[in-house]
Parts: sequence; structure tokens; C-alpha cells
Amino acid sequence: MSSFSAGKEVLSYCGKCKLPLAHTIISMKDTSTIGKVQCKTCQANHMYKDPATKAKKVKSAKKTRRTSKKSVSVGELWTEQMGKADNGKATPYSIRSEFKNGEIIDHKKFGPGIVQTVVDDKIEVLFQHELKLLVHCK
Repeated sequence: MSSFSAGKEVLSYCGKCKLPLAHTIISMKDTSTIGKVQCKTCQANHMYKDPATKAKKVKSAKKTRRTSKKSVSVGELWTEQMGKADNGKATPYSIRSEFKNGEIIDHKKFGPGIVQTVVDDKIEVLFQHELKLLVHCK
């Protein structure tokens, strides 16, 4: 069994980093109990927390049932909406052009996308891999 003393290194759970990391012992409660430690990563001082006893919180079954909506990936949503959209030609994106909800645009970098919402001079566009906020009507 190893003996602990101030100045030695020990593994402790860091609440600031949210990980079990290397710490330096600052003080001892008694000869066998570690008191305070300092995280070698973020330099925070705190009471020693044994990483073996630190349990992860598990969501309760009640919360899981309430939030059991089926999540759809951006790619699946994009594919679904592109299938429903007019088979009309996509309008090339330009900051000077004006766009409407449901319109298909073609962006040089992001590719084809569907306008989801229009708010003043900004449009929210669903592309195959992500949702982007773009400027229009300038």
C-alpha cells in the first residue's frame, strides 16, 4: 500500500475539468486521508474526490419517456424535403437575390439547400449536412 503525503501526485476527480486527472496533494486530513489537492491541468484547488467513487448521473425513466420524440438527422430531413420540393431548377445563391420559404437554392460551397425561414434580410437554409443562416436582399 502506498503512503500519501503533501507534494505527491494522486488521481482525483476535477469538478472544473469534469474528468479524473492527475493532482498534487496540498494537504492531508490525517496520516492516511487526503485533504485538498490541486489539479495539474487547470490549477484549481479543491477537496480530494476519489475517481472510483464518482458515479455518472443516469437520467430517470420518467424523463426519458417524456422526451421520447424521434430525432431525425439533418441529412434525413434534407433528403425528405428535397423529395417533396418542386422539381424546379435551383436558384443560384447570391447575397443580392431575394428568397422565399421552400425555395431551393444552390450555394457554391454548401451545395443545394432549402430555405426554411425568412427573417428580414436573413434566411435559414437546410443543406445536406447542416443548417445555415445566410444573408439575402443586400
